[in-house]
Amino acid sequence: MELRNVAIIAHVDHGKTTLVDMLLKQSGVFRENEKVMERAMDSNELERERGITILAKCTSVLWHGTRINIVDTPGHADFGGEVERILSMVDGCVVLVDAAEGALPQTKFVVGKALKRGLKPIVVINKIDRPDGQPHVVHDQVFDLFAALDATDEQLDFPTLFASGRQGWASETIDGEHKDLAPLFDLIVSHVPPPTVDPDKPFAMLATILEANPYLGQLLTGRIQSGTVRTNMQVKGLSRDGSLVENGRITKILAFRGLDRVPVDEAQAGDIVALAGLSKTTVADTITDPAASEAIPAQPIDPPTITMTFSVNDSPLAGREGDKVTSRMIRDRLFREAEGNVALRISETGGKDAFEVAGRGELQLAILIEQMRREGYELSISRPRVVYQNDPLTGQRLEPIEEVVIDVDDEYAGVVIEKLSSRKAELRDMGPSGAGKTRITLVAPSRSLIGYQGEFLTDTRGSGVLNRIFSHYEPHRGAIEGRRNGVLVSNSDGETVAFALWNLEDRGTMFVGSGEKCYQGMIIGENSRPDDLDVNPMKAKQLTNIRSAGKDEAVRLTPPRKLTLEQAIAYIDDDELVEVTPKSIRLRKEILNPSFRKKRMREDA
Repeated sequence: MELRNVAIIAHVDHGKTTLVDMLLKQSGVFRENEKVMERAMDSNELERERGITILAKCTSVLWHGTRINIVDTPGHADFGGEVERILSMVDGCVVLVDAAEGALPQTKFVVGKALKRGLKPIVVINKIDRPDGQPHVVHDQVFDLFAALDATDEQLDFPTLFASGRQGWASETIDGEHKDLAPLFDLIVSHVPPPTVDPDKPFAMLATILEANPYLGQLLTGRIQSGTVRTNMQVKGLSRDGSLVENGRITKILAFRGLDRVPVDEAQAGDIVALAGLSKTTVADTITDPAASEAIPAQPIDPPTITMTFSVNDSPLAGREGDKVTSRMIRDRLFREAEGNVALRISETGGKDAFEVAGRGELQLAILIEQMRREGYELSISRPRVVYQNDPLTGQRLEPIEEVVIDVDDEYAGVVIEKLSSRKAELRDMGPSGAGKTRITLVAPSRSLIGYQGEFLTDTRGSGVLNRIFSHYEPHRGAIEGRRNGVLVSNSDGETVAFALWNLEDRGTMFVGSGEKCYQGMIIGENSRPDDLDVNPMKAKQLTNIRSAGKDEAVRLTPPRKLTLEQAIAYIDDDELVEVTPKSIRLRKEILNPSFRKKRMREDA
């Protein structure tokens, strides 16, 4: 059977997963009366909640006798490591671009990786039914982007389709027939080359995706580079340098058929399959015939740019909600994650109770923390810090710089530029993007963007869209002003009292409500002034036998400002931590005792 392996790549929210839904429906994967949930490929609970793709997924469809293996990739920059690995499995890519938003930073990132691998792209300008769409302008943008990324003449001669993934049609022209996705299927079959593999050589496959299965053990997914794999076949795992990882036996071969993985007895070179039977082999390792000695070259992954400290939860409320609280449990979980997620780097600190976790961005690390808390872990998380490098020639300290593209209503452009300029950002380009909006392009240090998202949404009344992607390293740009407000810190343990919180409302914004457990050193609110303030949220009303006018008025509290996990991580300062448990997210000072805290401040000064 003819085979085609293709990845769908695009910026976040440009409609990849919705388009794959329609490809599955129109290829006959589902029965006519079968009920299928929207975004069927986003099977992970967090993906469905957030409406984003976190993990790359494989599926396959049959089109007129050709099997098309489709890989749906994440669109968010923080999961770029996932996209980089996936491109080694495919022979072509469909670049999806929003007809209104155009080519955004993540489009540039993934397209750059695809062009470098020599893939010939198919461009699909999606959502052309949007009233603010500019498909011809976007088409020119995409061509300019390809040219800027040093595309070859063959890659620049890309075919283009205009489509609406949600409505399920694609056409070679904007005014063409809005019927179905047949033009896209036909183009994939004609434009994407069959896999370049050698069926006569011994079996070899590069492991690209790793997952744990409760029944089959470790599953390794990849494209078979050469030969044939059969159930019960003896194989070995080789690391990138060709050294032996383990010898083993293939216990199960799973082929992708629609949304299902179907057990098969054998699979041929060029097909994408998941193999069970190996326990130590991991991502970027080669699974091969015992007679072979060479590993398949694996693409190096871009280094992490953000790091956080994950430590044992040592607050007075530790162990009340989670059942996985020891450093050994946290360590095992983190190293298990690093096996399958090559964009993460885990290292132990001197204290052994804390671990440095480095990744691509705050969202990637926040997703990991959210997964861990749902599994019953309790953690203390530090403020994100950037990963610095030293220039090998000059010894100069280099910091990561990001490209930032912002779409805001015209009236908010001034305040956004002013705020980012104070954070050492440089304006590169600015111009109208239609419908009363301005597009601003800047380059800014990664550390200046930590904690800025919330401020940005406030400044733009929630209407602004900020996209960012790692660009390069350059010399350190100097100190950046941090959080302007101090915090209100509890000076004792107990449950908060409505009367005390009511009296504290003049001091600032509360993060806790009445009747919540808190402890000495826990942050209960934001001070309206720049300094930190120790307060007593348990102070009850003094009862006397004297009545006076106005004393018995009902206490009416302003609802507290509840921070999400990402907001909490972005909010804390260097001397603060986020306490994460299965049911709660609390902010606290690293040193709980106020006397010891003041002593540390005097020493640092």
